[in-house]
Amino acid sequence: MTVPAFGVGTFRLKGQVVIDSVKNALDLGYRAVDTAQIYENEAEVGQAIAESGIARDQLFITSKIWVSNFAHDKLIASLKDSLKKLRTDHLDLTLIHWPSPNDEVPVAEFMGALLEAKKLGLTRQIGISNFTIALMKEAIAAVGAENIATNQIELHPYLQNRKVVEFAQSKGIHITSYMTLAYGEVLKDPVIKAIADRHGATSAQVTLAWAMQLGYSVIPSSTKRANLESNLKACALTLSEEDMAQIAALDRGHRLTSPQSVAPKWD
Repeated sequence: MTVPAFGVGTFRLKGQVVIDSVKNALDLGYRAVDTAQIYENEAEVGQAIAESGIARDQLFITSKIWVSNFAHDKLIASLKDSLKKLRTDHLDLTLIHWPSPNDEVPVAEFMGALLEAKKLGLTRQIGISNFTIALMKEAIAAVGAENIATNQIELHPYLQNRKVVEFAQSKGIHITSYMTLAYGEVLKDPVIKAIADRHGATSAQVTLAWAMQLGYSVIPSSTKRANLESNLKACALTLSEEDMAQIAALDRGHRLTSPQSVAPKWD
């Protein structure tokens, strides 16, 4: 099983807003949905999926374990709680959301528990999120690179995270990009807009296509059906080498998310 290249994210969406977003996405043809325990919307995502009428085997559902549930005796119980909320007996991918603050729970402990969850059939694949090279090395030592499906990281034209990407790819670990549109900042970028104009596309489509063309998965979110529909068209867009080079040159190490309580020492 591979991680789908394109899905819908649900970060910061709650209540009826997230139900409508996920239902619209599924109606438009999205089949991968990304959520997390800390988003406090798993139950609503589960409701949206149930009401969509789409068969479970057609979907790819991802959630993430929050740091307070990393201890061996808590992780699997918290995952079962997530499954209940999502109204499914398994996830397709379960991620460790952030590294354990101050290494309170060792990487080997929570990765071991996550691998146990996989062996129990509670999740098809396991992975990590917001992991640096040093933390990836620890995770690989704990469960083997072959058991780490992806590292989901902040990645957009202004933060291309090349060191982390190169290390992950050298170990066969896939990259999932979150905040691919940099909270909308890239939509105003003149370089990206010029590329979009050349292709008769939107800046969002160009940015998402750029990430997918580099081999990453993307999970953009939107509360507007029109934007969800427009974003999906990125899958059919092919950028030229020149386009890709111009976007590569936009990297400036501009990180948008680094919560003090959980952020590691970034590469």
